[in-house]
Amino acid sequence: MYPGSNNPSLGFGQGPSYPLYPTVPYDGTSYPAYPPAPGGSPYPPAGGVAPYPPAPGAAPYPPAPGASPYPPAPGAAPYPPAPGASPYPPAPGASPYPPAPGASPYPPAPGASPYPPAPGVSPYPPAPGASPYPPAPGASPYPPAPGAGAYPPTGASTYPPASGAPGYPPATAAQGYPPASGAPSYPPAPSGAPYGQPPAQPAAQSYGGGMPQKQQHYETGAPCGGSLLAYREIPTVNPLAHCDPSSDASVLRKAMKGFGTDEAAIIGVLSHRSSDQRQQILLKYQQGYGRDEDGAGAEKGLTGDLVKDLKSELSGKFEEAILALMTPLPLYLAQELHHAMQGIGTNERTLVEILCTRDNQSLMAIKNAYHHHYRKKLEDDLRGDTSGDFRRLLISMCACSRDETNCDPALAPNLAQQLYKAGVGKVGTDEAEFNRILSTYSYPMLRLVFDEYKKIKGKSFGDALDSELSGDLKLGMMAVYDCIQNRAAYFAKELHDSMAGMGTRDRALIRLVVSRCEIDMGNIKQEYHKMYSKSLEHAIKNDTSGDLKKLLIGMVEG
Repeated sequence: MYPGSNNPSLGFGQGPSYPLYPTVPYDGTSYPAYPPAPGGSPYPPAGGVAPYPPAPGAAPYPPAPGASPYPPAPGAAPYPPAPGASPYPPAPGASPYPPAPGASPYPPAPGASPYPPAPGVSPYPPAPGASPYPPAPGASPYPPAPGAGAYPPTGASTYPPASGAPGYPPATAAQGYPPASGAPSYPPAPSGAPYGQPPAQPAAQSYGGGMPQKQQHYETGAPCGGSLLAYREIPTVNPLAHCDPSSDASVLRKAMKGFGTDEAAIIGVLSHRSSDQRQQILLKYQQGYGRDEDGAGAEKGLTGDLVKDLKSELSGKFEEAILALMTPLPLYLAQELHHAMQGIGTNERTLVEILCTRDNQSLMAIKNAYHHHYRKKLEDDLRGDTSGDFRRLLISMCACSRDETNCDPALAPNLAQQLYKAGVGKVGTDEAEFNRILSTYSYPMLRLVFDEYKKIKGKSFGDALDSELSGDLKLGMMAVYDCIQNRAAYFAKELHDSMAGMGTRDRALIRLVVSRCEIDMGNIKQEYHKMYSKSLEHAIKNDTSGDLKKLLIGMVEG
């Protein structure tokens, strides 16, 4: 014990005495023991551990090997960075992960891809309006100039010519045909469009302030007498610009109200509108007159349904033609097919005219309309009303699987030999082989085959069909052959036959005019005049009368 304050020699003032703290004997490793700090451990620290208590908020455990002994900065990850990763936190908006090998360590520019570019691709984002993909081999890496096409120039084919075929570039030959000497060349039809059918176009706005987009026509070539003939489909009924369907509906309503019916007003509206526009008129009529507020229309029996009102006001063949115009074309042709098979007997000529003359897209639309309207498949009804090779031909057409684009001139001689061996070159006729070839290959391909056939036999394949076949099968295959050669001439002949002899086949005449006036009636008129030395309008005027004549002439003249 130290002496207290009563020991003056120690220099302490008055007060109690204090006890001494015990000491540990010094052995070279230990030090005098002091009391632990408040909250500190009473045990000596482990080897390599700080002898001081952790700072407030810090981990009470020693850091992992290689880790920082200091607490992480605010917002930083509490874990050490991965091997090779930056020890600093990522910049705002940057990825927290290290960049992939070969990738830029910087964040992408706004709007740029966060991934490294593919091999051979520019690391910079494409210019506005440019393609984000690398150019095709051999193509220019720069975008085309304004107004220039995005395709290689005409005449520069990227494909080698077929084996044994002339080395003409497909870009300057129509549908794969080499141009004849001195004949002009035309660009091929758009991919997927057969000869004689316009390419599918996005639906144009039929009404509004601007001019509606007209149907795109293109020129193609067909071999005829050793030369190429330009062919461009010319309709006689086009969508009317600046048309107001509500006003048209009002005109039709007034034409049917009151005493009598103004047939001239009905003809003036419906014969100069496209099918889509007539459907818009039908909707506006129902919208405007679905309820007859003044009762004037109700007194006459008008219902607000345009089709019902037209049926109640019109009659005879004129009514039939007007209702055909008010029906969407696929549904109208489906109804004509159903009528041809209804009741006792079958009108094979109608089946051939509709099914053997149209492209895949048109036939598929007709099939869908038939199934939707009658709840039956068209093929099933055809099987029940036809038989034999004629049934096989119609079912093949309904498959809608003709190759409409490819044309390899090297195949033409072999296919011509197959046609020859299936017909004239053997006893009897292999009708199935005729059917296979005529229903499978594209129209341009079959034109080449027919040319090769004529070289082998010395006469046309049409002459062979005429001599080898008979009955309904001959009618169907001749229709396919004639449409391949010249579709407009086929329909010109059908129109002539509908008015030839005693009486007129009015139903066929109406169907032909209604179904072709928005496609190629202009071409049909030209062929009709060449074949019969008189105009189609003149023939219709001589064989029809009254309002039906006025309606048909209105659609044919355009």
